[in-house]
Amino acid sequence: MKLAIENGRLGQVIDLLFSLPLKGKKSRHRTRLQLALEARLKEVAEQEHQLRKEHCHLDEKGEPKLKDEGKRWDVKDIDAFIKDKTELYEEEMVIEGADNHGMLKTVKDVLDNCEMEWSGQEAVTYNYICEQLEGGEK
Repeated sequence: MKLAIENGRLGQVIDLLFSLPLKGKKSRHRTRLQLALEARLKEVAEQEHQLRKEHCHLDEKGEPKLKDEGKRWDVKDIDAFIKDKTELYEEEMVIEGADNHGMLKTVKDVLDNCEMEWSGQEAVTYNYICEQLEGGEK
């Protein structure tokens, strides 16, 4: 069993998992998955900062400059920046292997049998993670 989550969806998946009221083994396995996703989210944030350093004009401290009263990054080539940022967000974090099989199976079971009602973005995220888990069973 495996789970592949796009970098751009990590925050939404983390939030959804965090909202589930669970106990015991189910809670531990959810938390283990959540911690792995949070570690990846931190890496993605660092990579995004590096992209800003590559694509923006820098201040005297070597950090990306902001413009329009701090509302937008001072990007040199917006098309190149958007392309690189899109690639970063579309990359997937893949969790698989024997060590993770039990955790993923538990989380899949929790989501399949969840009685919570989802709407809006949460419904979209719920569907996304369920599809990813179902696709990873093959």
